Amino acid sequence: MEAAHPVSLSRPSPELSPNLPLLPFSPFRCSTLSKCCHAMVAVIYPFTWQHTYIPVLPPAMIDIVCSPTPFLIGLLTSSLPLLRELPLEEVLVVDLVNNRFLRQMDDEDSILPRKLQVALEHILEQRNDLASDQDEGPPDCKHGPESSPLNEVVSEAFVRFFVEIVGHYSLFLTAGEREERTLQREAFRKAVSSKSLRRFLEVFMETQTFRGFIQERELRRQDAKGLFEVRAQEYLETLPSGEHSGVNKFLKGLGNKMKFLHKK
Repeated sequence: MEAAHPVSLSRPSPELSPNLPLLPFSPFRCSTLSKCCHAMVAVIYPFTWQHTYIPVLPPAMIDIVCSPTPFLIGLLTSSLPLLRELPLEEVLVVDLVNNRFLRQMDDEDSILPRKLQVALEHILEQRNDLASDQDEGPPDCKHGPESSPLNEVVSEAFVRFFVEIVGHYSLFLTAGEREERTLQREAFRKAVSSKSLRRFLEVFMETQTFRGFIQERELRRQDAKGLFEVRAQEYLETLPSGEHSGVNKFLKGLGNKMKFLHKK
């Protein structure tokens, strides 16, 4: 079976970096590459990928990666020589097999609030350590890929990461005369105590990803009841009055889960 790689494409403009297009490459089967792309889309929950999404791109359609709009596209390794011949500009290219960037913009470490990024990386590194321990353990300690509690750790890590960023949105949805709900955008942004997070929100709130997230909730007559809203409510209940940012809260719940998994 032909190899495949993940690649990510250029951002349309510097201020819209959260909408940066992505192309993944990997020497796995098409089904594996497709699963990797689906996972990338899944981990941004509660947000929805609003742009071009092609899990496995046929070589004959390679020119689509020159599109000036954000996208997430998976490519087979056979397409890599063709990709290198194209006039790519702001493009992020990731080799999934070797866990490295083939092309990057050199600003990846400055986009997200640093403390939250470090907290997320810490949890994911712990998850990898636990996975290695389980692989080396006896057969009865191993879990299938679909049922492993370690997958829940990844899901929870990203959900709580986004809770830290926008989990207080419900406090700033106000109802109008016709019961139409509107986000008080400036109050929402300024409510967080972290300056770096406020700067990130100033950019992120202008993206289509954020607009879609808020519009969906503005149009609802009742509050959403998904996992994100449950975690957001739990998060808000743990914060002192008037405070809407706390990285320690982010780590606490997942830290307890890690301790539980270590005992298994």
